[in-house]
Amino acid sequence: MAEGYERRVGARHGLEDSGKPSRQPALGKQEGVVARRSAEVVESETIGAFPFNLGSPMRTHTSLLSTVALLLVVGCGAPRPSGPESILTEDIHQHLSVIAADSMMGRYTPSPELDLTAAYVADQFKRVGLKPGGENGTWFQRYPLTSSTLNPETSAVTMVIGDSSVRIGLTGDAFNRFGIPGEPVSGPLLLVGGQVTASTVATIDAAGRIVLLVVDSTAPATQLAFRLLGRGANGILIATALSEEELERGHQRQVRPQVAVDNGGPQRSVSPILTINERAVADLLRAVRVDLSVTRSATRPVLRDLKQVTTTIALEKTVGESLTAPNTIGILEGSDPVLKNEYLVYSAHMDHIGIRSGQADSISNGADDDASGTVGVIELAEAFGRLPEPPKRSIIFLTVSGEERGLWGSAWFADHPTVPLDQIVANINIDMIGRNWPDSIVAIGKEHSDLGTTLANVNAAHPDLGMTAIDDRWPEQNFYGRSDHFNFARKGIPILFFFNGVHEDYHQVTDEVDRIDTEKMTRIIRLLYYFGEEIANAPARPVWNPESYQRIVEGNGSR
Repeated sequence: MAEGYERRVGARHGLEDSGKPSRQPALGKQEGVVARRSAEVVESETIGAFPFNLGSPMRTHTSLLSTVALLLVVGCGAPRPSGPESILTEDIHQHLSVIAADSMMGRYTPSPELDLTAAYVADQFKRVGLKPGGENGTWFQRYPLTSSTLNPETSAVTMVIGDSSVRIGLTGDAFNRFGIPGEPVSGPLLLVGGQVTASTVATIDAAGRIVLLVVDSTAPATQLAFRLLGRGANGILIATALSEEELERGHQRQVRPQVAVDNGGPQRSVSPILTINERAVADLLRAVRVDLSVTRSATRPVLRDLKQVTTTIALEKTVGESLTAPNTIGILEGSDPVLKNEYLVYSAHMDHIGIRSGQADSISNGADDDASGTVGVIELAEAFGRLPEPPKRSIIFLTVSGEERGLWGSAWFADHPTVPLDQIVANINIDMIGRNWPDSIVAIGKEHSDLGTTLANVNAAHPDLGMTAIDDRWPEQNFYGRSDHFNFARKGIPILFFFNGVHEDYHQVTDEVDRIDTEKMTRIIRLLYYFGEEIANAPARPVWNPESYQRIVEGNGSR
């Protein structure tokens, strides 16, 4: 799950930047799982042929490869069940133990460990009889990335009032936080300060402006900055009192390479976010009666249009190497001669946030976010893949990367689909399903199409699951725009997004396998099986609510 609105904005620009959780003891290695899977897995051609050379980092992958080796032990394999009965708690734990292992190093986009995850998923798809759905007959769709590095010595922010001006260099009282535009951006200054909230930002027209954001230390300044970019700002300057140590850390971070999706041709301009030391602009702003300390301590929102202050942000960069990142795609062909040309998509993101340096345990394993969803897609692929006869419609099982960087992989799939986009009838997206309440799962987007009614009927037909799909409990947090289903919705494809909410381990190194409720996951995935089965066999495609279609699709993605 991407952290917030900033990820959605980052996706548009092409750059990076709840309830109390339940706990369940870690399960041991399941001998039965090893025995049942062994004869099938040894037939795979993907294991041992990962799409990169491990070379000297082999030590990094020792524990992961040991886990995979367990799956290769030859044993007496009993016939596997099919359909929902094949979705087993011990299998879920086994997959989680591989995907969320320390050896995967947090599955950052891009990284060798992410490629290893993609290969593992492809292995599971092949094992259960899916067909490759990627490019050129492969399991993978790789999308291009480019990296760029800021040149701080030749970058600066300039403010001009009449004959007075101030230049703030990025080796001095400013540092870059997000985005390196291809050319300077400028505009009149808009002061936003005091008690600013997301609701306040939603009322601001920042089009064409450079916003000076002045809030106290308790405010989520970065989130507010990204929301202001979403209101049309050309750039954001977060003004604060910085110590020399804070400046030095900012200067060090800003020269790290920034990675962007390479869409071909000229790169789209991106609006930057910088932090500036307020001492650098305090005297100049007094000329227009702005006292930054007074603005910051105001007990209400402060909005002032400072048209007389022209501000320019000029950042120079060096373009670096070209990279790629994977989506993994498997397809189960439908059984109906006509409906097999239509597709249901199950999706989850297999990436996470990588390493959090400076901690004793620095690996963000992302067991819930979103190894849980990735395992859900794997288990659903097996459940459908082992049926004697597939559903009428074809089913795409899609695990994407780059979600944490701005919904990159799903955006690339939606813009470069490997099947005709107008033949995709629905997307079921799975992001974080292993924590919080044992008897319910949030289904976001029910009100926007008749998928909500279909889900309600399926849920009512299976009370034995002890799992109720409930409405979005946090509409103010815009989770609708924060995971991969959004890129299907903006293309006019009805969606439902299954999500258990965030928790104290969200985007922390403590999001570990031993905190996942795998028994709960089993029941959720079985519910998703029945739900998908209903969609895949229905005579008619799902239908949008006309008002929602106008807002979300024709209204360019606003909920």
